[in-house]
Amino acid sequence: MIIGSHVSFKKDSQLLGSVKEALSYGATTFMFYTGAPQNTNRQVIDIKLTNEAKQLMKDNNIDINNVIVHAPYIINMASSNDFAVKFLKEELKRCAILGINKIVLHPGSSVKLSREEGIKNIINNLNAVGSHEVMILLETMAGKGTELGKNFEEIKEIIDHVDYKLGVCLDTCHINDAGYDVNNFDDLLKKFDEIIGLKYLKCVHINDSKNLINSHKDRHENIGFGTLGFDNLIKIIYHDKLKDIPKILETPYVTIDDNSKERMYPPYKFEIAMILNKKFDNNLFDKVRNYYK
Repeated sequence: MIIGSHVSFKKDSQLLGSVKEALSYGATTFMFYTGAPQNTNRQVIDIKLTNEAKQLMKDNNIDINNVIVHAPYIINMASSNDFAVKFLKEELKRCAILGINKIVLHPGSSVKLSREEGIKNIINNLNAVGSHEVMILLETMAGKGTELGKNFEEIKEIIDHVDYKLGVCLDTCHINDAGYDVNNFDDLLKKFDEIIGLKYLKCVHINDSKNLINSHKDRHENIGFGTLGFDNLIKIIYHDKLKDIPKILETPYVTIDDNSKERMYPPYKFEIAMILNKKFDNNLFDKVRNYYK
């Protein structure tokens, strides 16, 4: 089972800290940002920490080829300015230094442009980035506001007009909120294969949703506590056609009242345990709170 979650990438521990955090959750892969997703501040990659991280991954049977970087939210490839191209190029260089060969990218938002103009900008900007050793995975989006990539056809159009090979990251919350019926996942995968092609599917974000189908809201929920439900998500996670694809949890942190202060703690250790045991735990939140107190 190639299962993991979002983890931190901190200034002092970098990739080594990311690996240690993933191992503490019982994960066999993980995903991280190389810096804050809301700004351009980036630390120089520490080669010593990177090499130690790679050795720790080898010692614990984590295949670095299954590890994912997520591009920051401030990159909007649908924009007509060149900031997105320049910054994405820098992120790709950082991935290469770290030895990571996949980066998930939100396609972009058209904002004041038409959807057609926004998609054209995405294509032109991705072509301006140029070919590189790190594969860009376009994430399926919920269609909130002017988000692009809310259906398989838009993703396919981008793939068909970029001069190098792209991949796709399928997000279970996003596709539900975009209008796809996750209850019939075999039919959904068939449709994905017919429109895009399963060979392009390189990562799956495993998230329950707070919303009903076709809501276009993009609000993640913890595994089994949302509208998708535990059994549906287990069927997706253990689907034969996805067995070799990294699956990443991006579920909400759990709030703990600590001396009149609210603190947020990751649920991933316990959600991964639920997934591996194939057994829903209604006491998830209490277990997280007790563990981190």
